[in-house]
Amino acid sequence: MPFKKQDLIYLDHCATTPVDPFVLQTMLPYFSSNYGNASSIYHKAGRKAAQAVEHAREQVAQLIHASPKEITFTSGATEAINQALIGAYHHYRTIGKHIITCQTEHPAVIDTCNYLRKLGAEITMLPVNASGHINLEQLKQSITKGTILICLMFANNETGLLHPITAISAIAKAHNILFFCDATQAAGKVPIDVEQQDIDLLALSAHKFYGPKGVGALYIKRRRVPIQIGSLLHGGKQENNLRAGTLNVPGIVGLGAAAELVTKIFTTEIKRLSNLRNYLEKNLLYIPETFINGDVSNRLPHVTNICFRYVKSVELMATAPELALSSGSACASGSREPSHVLLAMGLQHDDAHCAIRFSLGMQNNQEQLATVIRDISAAVKKIRDNSPVWQMRLAGII
Repeated sequence: MPFKKQDLIYLDHCATTPVDPFVLQTMLPYFSSNYGNASSIYHKAGRKAAQAVEHAREQVAQLIHASPKEITFTSGATEAINQALIGAYHHYRTIGKHIITCQTEHPAVIDTCNYLRKLGAEITMLPVNASGHINLEQLKQSITKGTILICLMFANNETGLLHPITAISAIAKAHNILFFCDATQAAGKVPIDVEQQDIDLLALSAHKFYGPKGVGALYIKRRRVPIQIGSLLHGGKQENNLRAGTLNVPGIVGLGAAAELVTKIFTTEIKRLSNLRNYLEKNLLYIPETFINGDVSNRLPHVTNICFRYVKSVELMATAPELALSSGSACASGSREPSHVLLAMGLQHDDAHCAIRFSLGMQNNQEQLATVIRDISAAVKKIRDNSPVWQMRLAGII
């Protein structure tokens, strides 16, 4: 079933995606007719809910090439990130207290690491270059005898940059260190194979790939010596004692259906979105004093982050209200500070304030993007025409 046509052109799929009609229809019975508690396995209603949960576990596992037994359902990636980081620190701090991460991680990682620092953890925040890449040699040199975890995202949520996950995991394994990967933006967008890429822990959220909000998963690799992270929540033995609380059956069913959906359309959608993004970039880069932030050769297929110099992003978005855009992470919206990701990449504050993230999705098409190109071009011209700074720039004064 196609999405309904909307007047607003939505280009903020890194923030969230619409629930796909197939996903919604799959979920609906579990709000009403199939409403059993998945832990109440001594009657038919509970068993039916439990079966639906286990089917969803298989669907999510297939998406990332894991075993269903390695999937723990959570309320989303933020909870999964907290459980992985806090749990690893508490269970392995007798071995070491050092965690390595990166300056361009999502706030869910950075804030959790800052919390752990207050508890005694030693946190190394690796810098990045102008493209957003870490230096793998610097990663190796940062490892100490007390390093227990390397935490690096699969794909950056603002620029779409893809980290070299296999190379990072190889470094972690060579030093007998756990590797946790926040794959929130990558799941359903690029191939993930937790076995081949040798990832120990991984987080994802349903609402980033056409599933419902409020549900996600934490992958925990099954090893001969089990990975110990414990539970953040206490009060029940659900999810193999890894997450207490009544299971969100409709949400979990939606997560599974979304995983099945993107698994089916994966190959064709990657190519389609990449072509659309390239079309958008090609036409927007004709605007003077405009450039792409980040590595253009190794990134998500549906994301581009473009700086329109001398045009504040908030002003641009206000001037083009029919376009749903973003200036960065949704979790940092409302902040007056520019993107910490772009600043870490070396952008000046003025340019960082002028960046717009375009993130495409299934309902976008070239006709829409032609409108986007027209509206953005007009908005930039309007703002610059009324800008004394831009006039000074044209006159060569600055």
